[in-house]
Amino acid sequence: MRKAAALTFASLIAATCLTAPASADDGCPVDLDTVTIPQLQQRMHDRRLSSVALTSAYLARIRTVDRKVNAVLRVDETALRQAAASDRRHRTGSTRGPLDGIPVLLKDNIDTGDLPTTAGSLALAGPPPSRDATLVTRLRAAGAVIIGKANLSEWANFRAAKPTSGWSAVGGQTNNPYVLDRNPCGSSAGSAAGLASSLAQVAIGSETDGSVVCPAGMNGVVGHKPSLGLVSRSGVVPISAEQDTAGPMARNVVDTAITLSVLQGRDPADPATATYPADQTTDYAAALRPDALRGKRIGLWRLPTLGKEVDAVMSRAADKLRAAGATVVEVELPHQDRIAALEFPALLSEFHRDIDSYLRTRTGAPRDLAGLIEFNRTHPGEQTCFAGQELFEQALAAPPTTDPQYQANRRELRTLSRQSIDDTMARYRLDAIASPTNPPAWTTDCARGDNDVIPSSTPAAVAGYPSVSVPAGSVGELPIGVLLMAGHWQDAKLLSIAGAAERKLDAWRPPHYLPTAG
Repeated sequence: MRKAAALTFASLIAATCLTAPASADDGCPVDLDTVTIPQLQQRMHDRRLSSVALTSAYLARIRTVDRKVNAVLRVDETALRQAAASDRRHRTGSTRGPLDGIPVLLKDNIDTGDLPTTAGSLALAGPPPSRDATLVTRLRAAGAVIIGKANLSEWANFRAAKPTSGWSAVGGQTNNPYVLDRNPCGSSAGSAAGLASSLAQVAIGSETDGSVVCPAGMNGVVGHKPSLGLVSRSGVVPISAEQDTAGPMARNVVDTAITLSVLQGRDPADPATATYPADQTTDYAAALRPDALRGKRIGLWRLPTLGKEVDAVMSRAADKLRAAGATVVEVELPHQDRIAALEFPALLSEFHRDIDSYLRTRTGAPRDLAGLIEFNRTHPGEQTCFAGQELFEQALAAPPTTDPQYQANRRELRTLSRQSIDDTMARYRLDAIASPTNPPAWTTDCARGDNDVIPSSTPAAVAGYPSVSVPAGSVGELPIGVLLMAGHWQDAKLLSIAGAAERKLDAWRPPHYLPTAG
């Protein structure tokens, strides 16, 4: 398997290059695994690479490698036309920025007016949405090539009490490219597995609690959950307006930062973005510093419940952060039991409100949550992996968001989650808090469901604060990420710390598509 994978990578190198001048370096090789957006743009500027060639190389990988991984639901048939338009802009010196000509994969809960947007459900498999999500509009305006839609955990993992991450009725099961019988984590499973398999340069995921960072950690890539209000959610299939956010994913921090710079900004259609600070940076890549760890104080939240092997990865990571000039101190985040008790009931009420609102925008779909429940009962295709829709049924019966007790619980939840981070950072004078992103990937089993009680994502997710996962190491063949979190709107500082940590940890390794592991 390792040799075959290596041959596949090598066979695509030539396809990504144009005929170079005699003085150019050795045929301008491009390694899709490791190349960054700045490197690609330099080659495009020098006319040694075209967007059409780059997009063709990624499309070739989708046709070959994705047969093992099943990360891509559908390819955009206009991708090469989009790439050709970018090449014309490059030739005339009218490029739109660093994403111009770069292939991007979208999680299939992000509305596209020219492609179906299903959230993995047959109930949404009819006509496409009436318009693009705001973030897609921004990607297109930046010249990005929308190469396709990624599979996901159906309804972003908010349907069944025992779901299987990476499975949807529309797309089937996405596999972890490191070990194919292991799970990719949810719900941005296809986005992360597709990146790990080099099926696009960057991808967009979404998170309510863990759905960007856990797949990133488990598939050995970078995933950033932005501060709530940094990226518009307009046109993203919702779970909860109080916690949902879309975010960039890539194989490295610089590409993640470049993509965030395009996604960010206020949007009248999303009230959360109204609080976007006037002095917030709009260029997150410019904020990256290779020595960003020097003099920083990092709190290490170990989470020993994830196992001794994961804790050993964290110990080694902490030693490397210290070697880069950081001070690492061990911390415990307070209030976690109470936050866990309050979060799920709040999400039930919010999902009922927000999914009903979204469904009213879709033609040919059930009109409300009750209609979705009935659809699933009467369509066998929705029951081929897990039959349950307990979360749908509980959400239908949950108190409305106008209920005083719900409102009191959400206020307490927001207060405690923010205090858990703010107070810890103040007490220890921290610049960021680090914890393990994920355990080793569990085996995929529809009968059992997930084994995904992973508490590290919850504080930042509930607080609306930023978090980012970067590769930290591995347990055997299975990647482990380190999750970094900080206060509201500290995305630029956090990404800079993450970039320096990525450089020092040097933990990324390509997947080997092993059929199984011990």
